[in-house]
Amino acid sequence: MKTSDFYFDLPKELIAQDPLEDRASSRLLMVNKDTGETKHEIFRNIVDYLYPGDCLVLNNTKVLPARLLGVKEDTGAAVEVLLLKRRDKDVWETLVKPGKKMRPGAKVVFGDGRLRAEVMDVVEEGNRLVRFAYEGIFEEVLDSLGEMPLPPYITHKLQDKNRYQTVYAKYDGSAAAPTAGLHFTRELLDQIEKKGVKLAYVTLHVGLGTFRPVKADDISEHHMHSEYYQITKEAAETINETKENGGRIICVGTTSCRTIESAADENGRLTECCGNTEIFIYPGYRFKALDCLITNFHLPESTLVMLVSALAGREHVLCAYEEAVREKYRFFSFGDACFFTDDFTKKMI
Repeated sequence: MKTSDFYFDLPKELIAQDPLEDRASSRLLMVNKDTGETKHEIFRNIVDYLYPGDCLVLNNTKVLPARLLGVKEDTGAAVEVLLLKRRDKDVWETLVKPGKKMRPGAKVVFGDGRLRAEVMDVVEEGNRLVRFAYEGIFEEVLDSLGEMPLPPYITHKLQDKNRYQTVYAKYDGSAAAPTAGLHFTRELLDQIEKKGVKLAYVTLHVGLGTFRPVKADDISEHHMHSEYYQITKEAAETINETKENGGRIICVGTTSCRTIESAADENGRLTECCGNTEIFIYPGYRFKALDCLITNFHLPESTLVMLVSALAGREHVLCAYEEAVREKYRFFSFGDACFFTDDFTKKMI
């Protein structure tokens, strides 16, 4: 299949620039993954379409305030450093702008000297290995000086860092939020659990590869970047028991999907594990563990649109997206949501 097969026209004004005041008040486009039938809802009503015995799989990664704005020590020129991956205690792989002048030995100062950095090496794709120097605890310094690494299509300044964080975020490590989870409030999760739906928390630290475009004409030639994941014994047992008892595995977001699909055996069973995944899911892929998917609206020609198309079919997905454009749904990270499901029946309990 070609990358262009996943193109759709999206007016810029439909790209959400700010989060809604009430997380659960976003719109929800329900899509029958087998027939393509659609239904319009409000996100908080998703509880009516989750059934006792189902299991929601949520990614509890926490986004680092990984965008640092500083100045070059010798010239005072502005420099932006984006943390990508921790390589050692104080050594990080980073994306630096402007990159050309930031050769090994170059030094950057942040926050009037509270944090300093020296470029050690240039690695894959021009990323820089940077060693940081500071007093105290790095995470506290970063929380004070860093900004949330919002996607490039969001141009508004985020007023509250927590709004680019799920309410269940726990483990630091992501350069981007698992945005499908942004719609959930603690109250909504409580309602879901009281209904008899199980929650299984997994971890996948989202990298910037999420936003990298597919440059290959043939999608099978695209290479995904590696991301770290972890599945606890408790999460594996919850998912396995749900499967055994005939319940549905409903992933919240493509990152949760990629996590369990990376770890599942051919029968969809999981065990406690951790590692790195480069899994690329596109049409033709056979899902081993996932049954349904809650996700946001994704960029045209992106790997995420391809993943959703593997679940619901390219034609159904593109038709649903066209309907969302007509109905002026809000797109991308701070936008509305889709629920690719197999049943529109309400179960009020």
